[in-house]
Amino acid sequence: MMSVISKYKKPTPPSSDTRWKLLEATMRRHGYKASSLIECLHTVQEAFGYLDEDAMRYVAYSLRVPLSKVYGVATFYHFFTLKPQGRHTCVVCTGTACYIKGAGNLIAAIEKKYDVKPGETSADGELSLLTARCFGCCGLAPAAVIDGEVAGKLTPDEILERIEKKVKSHDNAS
Repeated sequence: MMSVISKYKKPTPPSSDTRWKLLEATMRRHGYKASSLIECLHTVQEAFGYLDEDAMRYVAYSLRVPLSKVYGVATFYHFFTLKPQGRHTCVVCTGTACYIKGAGNLIAAIEKKYDVKPGETSADGELSLLTARCFGCCGLAPAAVIDGEVAGKLTPDEILERIEKKVKSHDNAS
């Protein structure tokens, strides 16, 4: 096995940013195996906040997997994002129960107030609006996760109020 690995030129990180060392440690810990793809993408996401093309190419080359597979995994799982996120995130559940109980109204209210569509970040970089197929908390429908906190049985006014509190608390802490 070592002779096969030694035949490959070790890829160099896309930049001199020290956060690449975290990814290197993850890949080394897993023996640069293709089966560690998701773990490696999680490491990049945690270190940089999103997965850009350079990062996906580096992971693909390092693990010797096709770039198409890396991209497929990155776009399949909702945890991964291909664009930088805002200071705050709001993920609205669009599963059946949430959809029936008004998830669309929550999204519409956020779109109107922050001029942002699902999958985008507001122009000021303050808020990223995302959707997820299901949180698994249907009894709280409609539900959202705002900066990692689950909120349920929301109305459009309540979700806007919760987001505004997060934005203001961040501004006051700065």
